[in-house]
Amino acid sequence: MTDDALGPSASATTRAREVADEADRAAGVVTREARPDELAGALARFDATWGPGRTVDLASLRAIAHAGNTVLVAVPARGRGGAAIDPAAPDAPPLGAALGFLGWAGGLHVHSHMNAVDPRARGRGIGVALKLRQRATCLEHGIDEVRWTYDPLIRRNARMNLVRLGAEVLAYRPDFYGELRDAISAGDRSDRFEVRWRLTSPRVARALARLPQPEWHAEGGLPLDADFEGLRASEPAEAAALRDASRVAFAVLADGRLRPELDAAGDYVFTADEPDRAPDTSAPAPPAS
Repeated sequence: MTDDALGPSASATTRAREVADEADRAAGVVTREARPDELAGALARFDATWGPGRTVDLASLRAIAHAGNTVLVAVPARGRGGAAIDPAAPDAPPLGAALGFLGWAGGLHVHSHMNAVDPRARGRGIGVALKLRQRATCLEHGIDEVRWTYDPLIRRNARMNLVRLGAEVLAYRPDFYGELRDAISAGDRSDRFEVRWRLTSPRVARALARLPQPEWHAEGGLPLDADFEGLRASEPAEAAALRDASRVAFAVLADGRLRPELDAAGDYVFTADEPDRAPDTSAPAPPAS
């Protein structure tokens, strides 16, 4: 689907825009690059998620956007009469915002640093819509890989990243950000999985088409708590014990032979299967979700 000399093909780029538009319609939003007068609102969305002063400052955000990086917003779509579905004051934060910037360590890619959605609008698919718009934007500019990090113990993020989007774990990064004091992770270790999203890979194509995943050949694994964030808030000692246990479990990933995937129950399995492996059509496969 790509041409080594020319980058992602025109057909792949066109289809990526169509997929992003479809996600927008399903979520009731329009995702696009932030205008200069919307950057303060995007920053307010980031600050509302992680806490003021825990993300970037407005001057840095302006410079990042001016350089052409992916600073995206999700704003309410308009109904048939032209009125916004979810009207807000002109200076209010957007329903969602995402920030990514160019990197070249290990190959040219965009590092997607933040993706934030108004808690009142979660569950509509806005976070996915922002990622798909980021994918389309990257392909339009000849970039066919996006990377980011996520807390490996948060099941809903693992499912979104590995199953819904088709990203794959590149590495386990213990204490990646050092001590965090933001509104989400304060008091916890900043262990992260780094994932890569190969935007035109067979794996991603199957994920975006909502096709079944393979039944991965497992060599160990780790069950996940259904709501680690809630556990961390209500039972911090128990959450810390799970974090310690995960460090022991993830040690088997260090040599790169095994990598984590999610099984049908939403728990990690460690596998040596190729990331692009197709499901075995001779036997029923677990459904994508």
